[in-house]
Amino acid sequence: MARILSRYLPLVAWLVFISFASSDSFSADNTSRIIAPVVLWLFPNTTPESLAVIHFIVRKIAHFTEYAILAFLAARAFRTSPRAALASRWFLAALAVVVIYALIDEFHQSYVPSRTASIYDSLIDMSGGLVMLLVLRHRHRNRAPHFKHSRSLSV
Repeated sequence: MARILSRYLPLVAWLVFISFASSDSFSADNTSRIIAPVVLWLFPNTTPESLAVIHFIVRKIAHFTEYAILAFLAARAFRTSPRAALASRWFLAALAVVVIYALIDEFHQSYVPSRTASIYDSLIDMSGGLVMLLVLRHRHRNRAPHFKHSRSLSV
C-alpha cells in the first residue's frame, strides 16, 4: 500500500492542484496582482503594454510547466508500476493523462466566470507534457544500454 501511495499520491495531488489553479484564484486579474509588482520591482520603467505582454507570457509558461510536471509525475507512477503492461506503455499512458486532463481543465474553465477556456491553452499544456515525456524517454533509452553494459561487466 505504501508503494502505491508513494507512486500515485504525488500524481493525484498535482491533478488537484491543477484543478485549483483553474479556479478564480488563478485568474488573470488575480495573477496580475502578483506578477505586476514583481516585474515593476525588477524593472521599474516597464510600460503598461510591456507589463501586459510579460504577464501573458508568464501565464503561458505556467501552463507549459504545470503540465510538464504532470507528465513527469504520471511517467514516474506508470514506469514503476508492477503491472507490466502499464510499465511498458508508460509513455502513452502518461501522454493520455496529459491530453485528457488538459482538455478537461479547459472545459472546466469555461464554467468559471473569471476564466476563459482556450484550445490554445490546452495545446500549450499538451506541449509541456509531451516535451517532458520526450526528455524522459530519451534519458531512459540512453541510460538503459549503459546499465546493461555495466551489469554484464560486473557479473
